[in-house]
Amino acid sequence: MTPVPLGIYVHWPYCSRVCPYCDFNVVRERGREREKAALVDAILADLRAHAPLIGPRPLRSIFLGGGTPSLMAPEHVCAIIETATALWPAAADIEITLEANPTDAETGRFAAFAAAGVNRLSLGLQSLNDEALRRLGRNHDSTSGRRAARAAAEIFPRMSIDLIYALPGQNPADWASELADAIALGCEHVSPYQLTIEPGTAFDRAVRRKTLKPPEEEVAADLYEVTQSVLRDHGFDAYEVSNHARGPSARSAHNLLYWRGQDYIGVGPGAHGRLTIASERWATLAPAAVADYIARAARPDGAAERERLSSRERATERLLMGLRTAEGVALSELAPLGVTRDRVGDLGAFAQLEGERLRITDKGRPVLDRIIAELAT
Repeated sequence: MTPVPLGIYVHWPYCSRVCPYCDFNVVRERGREREKAALVDAILADLRAHAPLIGPRPLRSIFLGGGTPSLMAPEHVCAIIETATALWPAAADIEITLEANPTDAETGRFAAFAAAGVNRLSLGLQSLNDEALRRLGRNHDSTSGRRAARAAAEIFPRMSIDLIYALPGQNPADWASELADAIALGCEHVSPYQLTIEPGTAFDRAVRRKTLKPPEEEVAADLYEVTQSVLRDHGFDAYEVSNHARGPSARSAHNLLYWRGQDYIGVGPGAHGRLTIASERWATLAPAAVADYIARAARPDGAAERERLSSRERATERLLMGLRTAEGVALSELAPLGVTRDRVGDLGAFAQLEGERLRITDKGRPVLDRIIAELAT
């Protein structure tokens, strides 16, 4: 039997500031040097605790996310990579991604991150418009964003950029021009995210106070269509709802593990994981608070709590994740939900079956959440 490939997600929760749209598990950095060193030790201990639990697997990817991993000391990044690849044999084409912000201070660390083993940078540009960056609470401007992107393109074999659209006052023509400018910076992968007002965020409070007004639904729909059109015209395929790549080799190997229902370890405060152990599927969740995570990571079985997923829960996850991708999901994996050819047929032009795989059409992608809700019941 072919060993199940493995990914590792490392959550680094520290940020120099908390963006008003963000609902991730993050904390202000505030120079917590002693705590950060303890957290690195805890992450290494947590990785070691996973090794006897899941056994030898080919390590396909490591993803350092957050938070702001580009605030990490390069020697800490190196220690995590070296520990992970010592515990699990690295695949010949292992992908090691680090999320970065484009401030000048963090750009200065790019070469050291590459020397530590990072071969793919995910750069949080978010916008090339200075007014939009201020509104988004970012601590960089468009000039430093462009400078960081050019530096990353020279240093790393692979680069992805994140952008946020459907911002207040944004119009399709300006967004099309901005998106084309961002593509010209040399990336092979673009993750354009439509602004979502998440409960409990500063933007959520601003909307309720009526000091922030997101675009109307029709304008947001136009901005989505512009996004698809511009990226397609520049040679990017929409292999997932919010991820576009210049060909299969530019796709995110780590994120594909998520979307294909494969295995990944989650370490760091609040990190999720999914593991196959003795033919059972397990969900893992680490404590969200940094201090709690550090304390729990010292346990022989690691920091995370584990919960076995039922067949229906497994099928629901495959539905939620698999339908986001252009490759779709096999009907056999959705059997516990009662998803049949007849039910797919009821979706009309929004979905299609190719052999035994269910895929969402271009027409269906804007209403994907409604399709998933229909099939999950």
